[in-house]
Amino acid sequence: MNEQYKRIWQTVETVPKGKVASYGQIADLAGLPGRARLVGKALGKNPDDRPLPWYRILRSNGQIAFPAGSKQADIQKGLLQQEDVVVINNRVKLSQYQWQPDLAEMLFKLEF
Repeated sequence: MNEQYKRIWQTVETVPKGKVASYGQIADLAGLPGRARLVGKALGKNPDDRPLPWYRILRSNGQIAFPAGSKQADIQKGLLQQEDVVVINNRVKLSQYQWQPDLAEMLFKLEF
């Protein structure tokens, strides 16, 4: 298993319910700055036996990465709305919903 993927998955698992993060933010927090595309790739390779809140990860502008109206975008929107995250025009207001972990949270939750 790719060690970078494991770091990404572990970081995504720490995003709390009702919050979102960007692909770039996850890459940075996983110790992989500038690797936002790798985050997207890792999410697509997530093992079925590892429940991962992939839907909490968005583009840097708060937009869902899937095309608006697509089945995947509708699924992601629905999962976010179940957590009381407001999605308007395939976008989430990051100023309201973006996860801002503090140092203690990161030190205790991440193992790398």
